[in-house]
Formats: sequence, C-alpha cells, structure tokens
Amino acid sequence: MSGREVGVDRVATASVGAVLEQVRGVRRPLVLIDGPSGAGKSTLADAVRVAWPGSAPRLVRLDDVYPGWSGLERAGAVLARTLVPPVRRGGVGRWRRWDWARARPGALERLRPGGPLIVEGCGAFVVGDGAPEVVRVWVDAPDALRKRRALDRDDGAYDAFWELWEHQWRRYVHRTSPERRADVRVRAVPDAPPR
Repeated sequence: MSGREVGVDRVATASVGAVLEQVRGVRRPLVLIDGPSGAGKSTLADAVRVAWPGSAPRLVRLDDVYPGWSGLERAGAVLARTLVPPVRRGGVGRWRRWDWARARPGALERLRPGGPLIVEGCGAFVVGDGAPEVVRVWVDAPDALRKRRALDRDDGAYDAFWELWEHQWRRYVHRTSPERRADVRVRAVPDAPPR
C-alpha cells in the first residue's frame, strides 16, 4: 500500500478515490480513519461509504464509543478487543455506546460479521492493531482550522473540553506515531476566500 497524500479543501473526489483504490481487491477490508478533532474524519467516512461500490460498509464512529471526555485511548482499545477480532473470526462484535447526555454507559451494540467495515475517530488506528486487511487513512488539518471547525460544530458543548481532548490526542500521537502508519493521507486546507 502506498503512503499517498491527497490535499483537500473539503472532502474531494480525489481523497475518496484514494481510499477506494486501497481497498480494491481486499476481501474483507477494515478501513480506519484517524486524525485530530475537527480535521474532517466523519465527513470523509460518510463520503467513502456513499461512494463504496456494491453494498455500503458498516460504519462505527468512535464518538459513540468514547467513555466520556477522558476516554480517547480507551475506546480504541475496547473495539480492538470486542469488535474487530470477533467479527474477523465470523462472530458477533460488541461495544457499549456512551450516553453523553447522562455521562454514563449506554446501550450495548452488536455487529454481525461479513462485509467491509469503517471505523472513524480520534485514535482509530488502535482498533486495527494486529488485524489483517486494514487500510489506515490519516486526516489532518492546520490546528487553527480544526479547532474552529470542532468548536463551531458542537455549538459550545465542546469548548470547555478542547484542551483536555487535545492533551489526550497529543499523548496518543506521541506514543503511537499514527501518521507514519497511514496508507492514505488527507490534508484539509482552509476554505478559499470568497471572490
């Protein structure tokens, strides 16, 4: 697999095409979309899913799994144990949703085996540690752009937690060097100014 880098303003056809090129010929692909908060991971995951040839892959968002604002690394480790190995062996993968409104564990989710799977979110590369047929996609953006996007997206709910999350994110990057393991790199750039 190549370490191909694709620069994008928004999710562009080129970045989706680069991901689909990596999964061509892979029997049961696991696509992991990782990168910092506000970089565009969710948007890219949605676009890849829509453009996927044949049946759309299942999509698991780490935002649904993080056990609270201090749970960045824990979510990936949980899915690496309870989701990917069972599904790869032909069993049912499981994980527990996080109920953000009540700040406590939520519903138990189940995923049957078969077909491609996309997992997206900060720390997603951990989910595929040791798994075969993994395509790792790294999505990044300039710090100021991603902070603006993240805080605008959540209408103030994220503001008080930005520094806590960034600290966890930087610790994860320092410990695991995820960008070096990427098969595809997508770099968002600021929107062009209006003319």
